[in-house]
Amino acid sequence: MESNSPFKLSYTPALAELLNKLNLTVAISTFQAGKLIFISPVDDANLIQLPRTFKKAMGFNIQDDNMILATDNEVVFFKQNTELARNYPKKPNTYDKMFFPRAVYYTGYLDIHDIYKTNDELIAVNTSFSCVCKINEHFNFEPIWKPSWISSLESIDKCHLNGLAMENDQPKYLTALGTGDSQQSWRENITKGGVLIDYDSKEIICDGLAMPHSPRLVDGKVLVLESASGEISLIDPKDGKKELIKKVDYFIRGAAIHDDLLFVATSKLRKNSSTFKHLDIARISDSAGVIVIHLKTGAVMHEMKYETSVDEIYDIHLLPETRRPNILNHYSGDQYKQLITPENTFWAKEK
Repeated sequence: MESNSPFKLSYTPALAELLNKLNLTVAISTFQAGKLIFISPVDDANLIQLPRTFKKAMGFNIQDDNMILATDNEVVFFKQNTELARNYPKKPNTYDKMFFPRAVYYTGYLDIHDIYKTNDELIAVNTSFSCVCKINEHFNFEPIWKPSWISSLESIDKCHLNGLAMENDQPKYLTALGTGDSQQSWRENITKGGVLIDYDSKEIICDGLAMPHSPRLVDGKVLVLESASGEISLIDPKDGKKELIKKVDYFIRGAAIHDDLLFVATSKLRKNSSTFKHLDIARISDSAGVIVIHLKTGAVMHEMKYETSVDEIYDIHLLPETRRPNILNHYSGDQYKQLITPENTFWAKEK
């Protein structure tokens, strides 16, 4: 447990050992605390955190040396540079990777949830407008898809479209909390109104879901987290049949897979929230953190919990072959000190 950090984290000792053995860093985004946090192993018994401020940090994605992050009114694109990481003036020879902001897209308020980079395009779930869109330099957003029941694009969050699973770098499956066409109509049946949707056909594969989030492809099936029930399930896209992997006593949102291990983010819900306060899961989901589940057996193997500061997590990703990453935001001014050319890298000297 880290006792001297405002982001006090407790965890099973075996989790540190696992991440150390796998050479793996866990990254989470928390919109409530306004942070992107890297959690890395120090050794077989200890973890270390690096929280970085980003306003309403939501969906993010890491692919090789590229990273994208959706914030309150922006999408930020980052590039990783190992040489600059090693020579970071404030802590030389400390970090093995470092992500630097290279571009910021000013989207305005879209309430972006899941986001991906594919074929040199940024694809995002635009929850406010109930659509999938491209993010680029030409527009605030470029809509490319909407559910069959959405009659027009309006900034009123009709169905709370949120999750996106990619296949061969293309959108394939989506989750939504409802199928209404009026302002926030998804709130009318949040425990049974959720759906899994096929992107290509726009057909509903499975309905009756309890606030589905974070669809992920697993051996030809779609893993879905039902946030309001704590159920983790595999859905067969051929017939819509659902197979329960595990039911946990947490509000779950955010999933990442490494081999046969499933990393799931948990949230401590706001008791005064009009959305959550009536949910049964709100009374028992008492902490934010990460649980690690064995996919084949459903056994919970490891767990970490935040004791302070972090209550709600949106997304989680894993950084393989990474022991101590860092990231600079685009607020502090430090981002201007790193200089990258096609042939070389520099840290600018202080004036």
